[in-house]
Amino acid sequence: MRVLRFWIAALLLLCAAPAWADTRWTLVKSYPHDPQAFTEGLFYLDGSLFESSGQYGQSDIRQVRLSDGKVLRVKPTDLRMFGEGIVNWGDQMLSLTWQNGIGFRWRRGDFALLGTFRYSGEGWGLTQDGTCIIMSDGTPTLRFFDPASFTQTGSVNVTYAGQPVPMLNELEYVRGEILANVWMTNRIARIDPASGKVIDWIDLTPLVRKQRLHDSDAVLNGIAYDATRDRLFVTGKYWPKLYEIRLKR
Repeated sequence: MRVLRFWIAALLLLCAAPAWADTRWTLVKSYPHDPQAFTEGLFYLDGSLFESSGQYGQSDIRQVRLSDGKVLRVKPTDLRMFGEGIVNWGDQMLSLTWQNGIGFRWRRGDFALLGTFRYSGEGWGLTQDGTCIIMSDGTPTLRFFDPASFTQTGSVNVTYAGQPVPMLNELEYVRGEILANVWMTNRIARIDPASGKVIDWIDLTPLVRKQRLHDSDAVLNGIAYDATRDRLFVTGKYWPKLYEIRLKR
């Protein structure tokens, strides 16, 4: 019932989003992407993509070469858990699980497991702003955590036109904004982290249509930002392509 209520609210909000949203970005380039990857989390660092893939019995974390999509390193996660978001912090990576309330700390250099941490509620997406880890859990609330202890230090409620925006999923921090996939939609919300207000939408319907996939799970999900070269990448679950796009300012 809770999911149904959120889904109805999301539909109402997205119908109210501006129709011109899909003109506010341009396609720069496409890259190969593993069509077997159920993408839950994504980030770009030091020349590589790092990705978490979900599904029970199939979840893993991986390092991927951007140019050809080759998986350079992969580490399966606990087969009893459904892997979710991932984020870098220093020389570590932190990853979530969906409903187990358990997260993992990995050494980024070799994917060695360093430890675990716990949190309440579901785990969906992760990003960081240089100070805090930011987490989504499928609700309209984004939570902020201390990177060392994973103790919650704050939260913000995300709204558009005064209404809560549910189903916030994969996250990326880009030039002072939080970008968030909204699950089961073709849009990414651009969020002011201080107020929680959606300041704009990125409508990626043209890229979704390019996939010609009939699996209902093959939704838009996965945002990564190359801060050094100011490149923004997006993909989806089971998508055979990853796309570099440029937002119009």
